Amino acid sequence: MTTPSVTDPVLVDSSGWLEYITSDANADLFAPYLEGERPVLVPAIVLYEVRKILLRQQPKTIADLFVSQALRHIVVPVDQEVALSAAVLSIQHALPMADAFSLKNRRHAVQDRMTP
Repeated sequence: MTTPSVTDPVLVDSSGWLEYITSDANADLFAPYLEGERPVLVPAIVLYEVRKILLRQQPKTIADLFVSQALRHIVVPVDQEVALSAAVLSIQHALPMADAFSLKNRRHAVQDRMTP
């Protein structure tokens, strides 16, 4: 297994963002990724899911903090190819919707990465 370089993108899922933004028990596990040098991919579905949860469970200022931090990274839009592929992955791996989208985006980022 190779060590990721600073140019390799990382995708933090909804649970990671929630841990980090609320300073929960595992926040320190996600801080190196969200505060580090590597590009961070933020699927649009993660924006939706995390903001919704934060608006329900936290003060609005925490939800706004998440949005301001997430939008500093690379937002991955949902298009027809992503949606259709995520549906297949969801069935193949028995994943909830957001996890299937995250998996698709992670695989897409790896396929699109250019290596010398």
